Amino acid sequence: MDRRTFTLGLPLLAACATDRPSAQDGPYQSTGIKICEADSNSATVWTRTTAKAERVGPEGGIPVIQYKDGRTGELTSEPSNGRHHEAVGPFPDGEEVHKLEGAAPGAPGETRVRYRKQGDAAWSETAWGQVTPDADFTRHIELTGLEPGSRYELEVEARPAGGDGVSSKIAGGFKTAPTPDDDSPRTFVVTTCTAYPDRDLPDGYKMYAHMLKLDPEFFVHTGDVVYYDKLAKNQSLARWHWHRMYSLPTNVDFHRQVSSYFIKDDHDVWVNDCWPTMETQYMGDFTFEQGQRIFPEQTAQKQPAYRTVRWGKDLQVWFPEGRDYRTPNDMEDGPEKTIWGAEQKEWLKRTMTESDAAFKLVIGATPVVGPDRQNKRDNHSNGVFKHEGEEIRAFLAGLGNAYAICGDRHWQYVSRDSKTGLMEFAVGSASDEHAGGFKMDLRTDEHLYLNIVGGFFSGTVERVDGKPRLTLRHYSVDGQVLNEVVREAV
Repeated sequence: MDRRTFTLGLPLLAACATDRPSAQDGPYQSTGIKICEADSNSATVWTRTTAKAERVGPEGGIPVIQYKDGRTGELTSEPSNGRHHEAVGPFPDGEEVHKLEGAAPGAPGETRVRYRKQGDAAWSETAWGQVTPDADFTRHIELTGLEPGSRYELEVEARPAGGDGVSSKIAGGFKTAPTPDDDSPRTFVVTTCTAYPDRDLPDGYKMYAHMLKLDPEFFVHTGDVVYYDKLAKNQSLARWHWHRMYSLPTNVDFHRQVSSYFIKDDHDVWVNDCWPTMETQYMGDFTFEQGQRIFPEQTAQKQPAYRTVRWGKDLQVWFPEGRDYRTPNDMEDGPEKTIWGAEQKEWLKRTMTESDAAFKLVIGATPVVGPDRQNKRDNHSNGVFKHEGEEIRAFLAGLGNAYAICGDRHWQYVSRDSKTGLMEFAVGSASDEHAGGFKMDLRTDEHLYLNIVGGFFSGTVERVDGKPRLTLRHYSVDGQVLNEVVREAV
């Protein structure tokens, strides 16, 4: 490949670790921390030790080529509305990956978490534990015995294996879920489609600072967290995607302060519209199964990946898994064709029917209602999954006070299914640069709101005059409210 390339040209970015002790040899935590999977009594802290305090910058790093069209190889320095393709030539492995721009090479070490309920004087401490190269130098530290509905402070420390001195420290905090009888107000935020070439700040994304202003209880990333397509030719390159994304200062700062739930979609597993038995020649030595393993490694996602969490008296959320159980897109439609699989659907129907929450939200990677583009074939709003789509829409609509929230689409919308009345809220892409793929003149009678912009999404559950109320909002990347829907429990 011609090495006369356009490079992204980012400045050298620091990892934004807070209260970092001075130490020349590390290890450090340049990819930050993630606080994941919080419930009423527990949370998981994701840690990773790195060789340097800062990511690899453009000065001396192997540049990444940015393409307008991955087939023709046309180079561009301009965003292309979500149609970027990237490549590195030749595709490196092993140590060479650590030289790529945005890389944050791992390093041996130990991590622990110090934590306390906000306002308490005494700290609790987990045991020190070693990271391993097989898990990309990550470690998932479980915090248990926490009090419901509480704010916790924490400090994540790193040190050399067997050493005494702390070489890196990141301070942060999170909230635990309240008990099912707690009807106090709760706010959450959601995003999707964080394509690295289309971020809107040199150090990350505008939306994160505006999300923090809402003081959310939790954050959901509905998938397409990173985009492997055609670039992740091996596991080392796949992990590099995560390193460059989560060494961005805006991402480090946000994730040290808010508990997160991550949902994987096609670009986080393997390739566009992929399923477990799919075959492709584009991904080199990297396999679908490797992508399945790397996602929870990098997000501390619970297994099985479909799960539900109760957030107080009036809110329960479900996170369906849309890649692990699906049949091929090109299979003939009918009762056996599925995205979620029989076991997951039985679990979803059972747990949603049993729940007495005032509002039941299914937050998933792909649309259930749509409408979608005619050429798409990978979700429940498409005709190729019509049988299961009709089954799910009828079930959710029959519950009452159930709503679908989805990612994957690069435009914001609110729609109401013309047959069942089920409402769906599409989050839209994380940046304006990545928005696109739909047009305003494609608006249908099912659309209650449509906007081809980037931004984020929030939900607030509260009691007004003693009655549960759910307020759902779309925001611009600058934190301006673009649309608001208010629903009363019936």
